[in-house]
Amino acid sequence: MPAGAGSGIRSTNDGASERILVVADADTGDPILVSPVENGTRVTLSYTHSVEKTPVHDVYTVNGDELVMTEMRFQSYGAGLPATANVTTENGWFVFDPPGRYERISVAPGDVASHELRIDDERYDLVELSGDESVELFVIKRCPT
Repeated sequence: MPAGAGSGIRSTNDGASERILVVADADTGDPILVSPVENGTRVTLSYTHSVEKTPVHDVYTVNGDELVMTEMRFQSYGAGLPATANVTTENGWFVFDPPGRYERISVAPGDVASHELRIDDERYDLVELSGDESVELFVIKRCPT
């Protein structure tokens, strides 16, 4: 039986990876998405800024059991966005290379922000997946089968 079959967990596991990105319910810890990843896999959280109504992309790269923030892209300044950091511009976007290594990332998906998760080229509607509930993203070592 495939991973997650019959359990409500969406799985994209092809058996080729030693690590897995897990999206889990923040309250219960129950996984709602598992996807194989490797060092260098790009993980992007995209959303619409609640005040500015413009897109924001937080880009992370898998490094072992951590998600390393490698880039933040946004189209206008607003609350919570870096105003005094070393920000450059690129094709109409403000681009920031923030520091940060995370074992867990907490996200509160919402309809207004339209949170989307991208794992390399795969896209997931985080609001739909989470049922509008808070989630945590983290990388774990895959259990041998």
